[in-house]
Amino acid sequence: MPSAREALLDSAHSALSALPWTAVRMVDVAAAAGVSRQTLYNEFGSKGGLARALIRRAADRYLAGAEEALGAHRAGVTGQAELARWTVAAARADVLVKALLTGVWADRLPAPGALPAAGPGVPLPTPTELLALVRDRAVAELERGPAPREPGELRLACEIALRLALSYALVPADAADQCAEPDSCRPITPMMTREIDTSLRAETTSSRKIIP
Repeated sequence: MPSAREALLDSAHSALSALPWTAVRMVDVAAAAGVSRQTLYNEFGSKGGLARALIRRAADRYLAGAEEALGAHRAGVTGQAELARWTVAAARADVLVKALLTGVWADRLPAPGALPAAGPGVPLPTPTELLALVRDRAVAELERGPAPREPGELRLACEIALRLALSYALVPADAADQCAEPDSCRPITPMMTREIDTSLRAETTSSRKIIP
C-alpha cells in the first residue's frame, strides 16, 4: 500500500492530467488520496512544495527507468538504443518528464521557475543537467558490460542516442498519424532502433568526434 506521500503525489499527477495546475485544488488532491488537507500541507508545506515534489519524482523515475533499461541490455550491443527508447517512452507517457528533458513548460504545468525557492533537499535539474546525468549514468552502466568501450566513444554514443530520442519525443502525436509510413514516425519501433544503431555506428567509427 502506498504511503500518504505517494498517494498524494499520485493524486496530484492524476489531477494535472485533467486540469491545468492553476486549477488543481489542494482540497481535491487530499480528498482523492484519502487523507486530510492538513496531512497534505504537513507533507509538502504548500502547493508549490507539492509541485516541486511532483517534478522531482518525475525526474527520479525517469532516471531509475533509464538505469533499469541499460542494466537489462548491458550484455548486448543495444544499450544506447534502449536508453533512447526509454527516453521517448517516458517523455510520451509523462508531460513532466518531457518538460524536464526539453525545458518546454506548457502553461498548464507547474514550471520550476514559477515555484517558490527550494528548501533543503536536491534541487530540480535543468534539461542540460538531467541529460548530462543520464548520459553519465549510461556510460558508467555500459562500461560494466562484457565488451567495454573507450569512455570517450561511449559518452559520445550515449549523447547521440539521447539527442535522437528527444527529436522523436518532440514530434507531435498527430504528425505520426499523418505519416504515409506510420512505422517510420511512431516512437518505439524496430525502425527507430535501426536508425539509432546506424547513426551510432557512423558517428563512433568516424574520425570526427564532435556532437552534431
